[in-house]
Amino acid sequence: MFSSHGVWLVFWAVLNLSLVVCEEDVVVSKNILILVENVWIKETHSQFLKSLTDRGYVTTVSTADDPNLSLTKYGEYNYGHLIILAPSASEFGGKLNVREIVNFLDYGGNVIAVANSEVGEAIRELGSECGIEFDEENTHVIDHHNYDVNDDGTHTNVVVSPENLINCSVITGDVNRHPFIYRGVGISSDPNNPLLINILHASRSSYSYNMLKKITDYPNVVGTNTQLIVALQARNNARALFIGSLDFLSDKSFTTPVESALTGEKYPVSGNRELINNLLPWVLGERGQLRVVSLEHHRIGETDAPGQYTIMDNVYYGIRIETKNELGHWVPYGADDVQLEFFRIDPFIRRTMKHKDGLYYAHLKLPDVYGVFKFVVDYHRLGYTHLKSTTQVPVRPFTHTQYERFIEAAYPYYFSAISMIVGLVMFSFVFLYYKDDKEKVE
Repeated sequence: MFSSHGVWLVFWAVLNLSLVVCEEDVVVSKNILILVENVWIKETHSQFLKSLTDRGYVTTVSTADDPNLSLTKYGEYNYGHLIILAPSASEFGGKLNVREIVNFLDYGGNVIAVANSEVGEAIRELGSECGIEFDEENTHVIDHHNYDVNDDGTHTNVVVSPENLINCSVITGDVNRHPFIYRGVGISSDPNNPLLINILHASRSSYSYNMLKKITDYPNVVGTNTQLIVALQARNNARALFIGSLDFLSDKSFTTPVESALTGEKYPVSGNRELINNLLPWVLGERGQLRVVSLEHHRIGETDAPGQYTIMDNVYYGIRIETKNELGHWVPYGADDVQLEFFRIDPFIRRTMKHKDGLYYAHLKLPDVYGVFKFVVDYHRLGYTHLKSTTQVPVRPFTHTQYERFIEAAYPYYFSAISMIVGLVMFSFVFLYYKDDKEKVE
């Protein structure tokens, strides 16, 4: 038998072990593996890397061809996020490859991949796995109207208006006033892919082509179809961000003034830093998160959920939804478009729920159909994680004692049945007891 002192020692040992495990889990979720093209990237992109550490992330910077690269250790992922600043890498070192990165996304990790005009096979293959396609090697986004006055004459130092951003403050933030400087490759995305989000596109006068070649055929991407930044939110809510310009994240692009050759408008600094600082919280999972805190359903007038419902029951359904604010705290989510479906093969009832302080609720009358149904809240909104809550409930028909004793609509049938009985009784009485007096007289 353990003594009381020994029991306390075991208790504190288990408690300390659990605390260590929890702390390690938190650290792993904040760990970022950053793959760079060369060691000079740490100097030319120091402000971008510093913005990650300022947000509380633990960054590990390594070259893309490091022979010791690995996302896992003893079957567990060491990192919660992966950033690739190695556009021209043909393959990754160590155990890391495109298939491993896709598995990392399937696990729930977030990825940022940055390309440029010299797109390597590794980045190109990763983009194909996620539904996007980078233009051919050595091509640039060219715009003969919207370029910076400091351009070298190739018109590849493109000035992109903030109006070309997607209209979604959850992803891009509320403030993006200054134009962006972009020098890189064009991206094409599948318009039929519901998981892709086109965040920033080029102007109508732009196209993507090799500036050293004469144009002999139609460019692969032209006008507003030329995507510059594309995001993917997978079905498991993992996020990937693809940027076609490594220079977009450089210290020079963050601090350089912008002057449009077309309009002559001058800005003291580009909007690159502001946009990236707004995109990072979203792609790293700090913003745009939804979760279900609690839900309840019961008959109106009761408080507990029954084992089964009866057809035509009046039911209350409530679900509490929260989202993350800018400080990373969970707060009540407010929207007017959250719907509830009462589902069996197809929705029998679909209703927009009312809400107050994050509690969404609805009152509904069950249909006159019995079977196994589901309360379904399936919420898809741009920029937010996919929220789905399913609660299965059986619905039975009335018992014999629950039907109405007399139905008003059946009164004619009641009357006809009673009249038939009365007629039968009268006929039987007459037939049995009636005698003809004339026969007696004879």
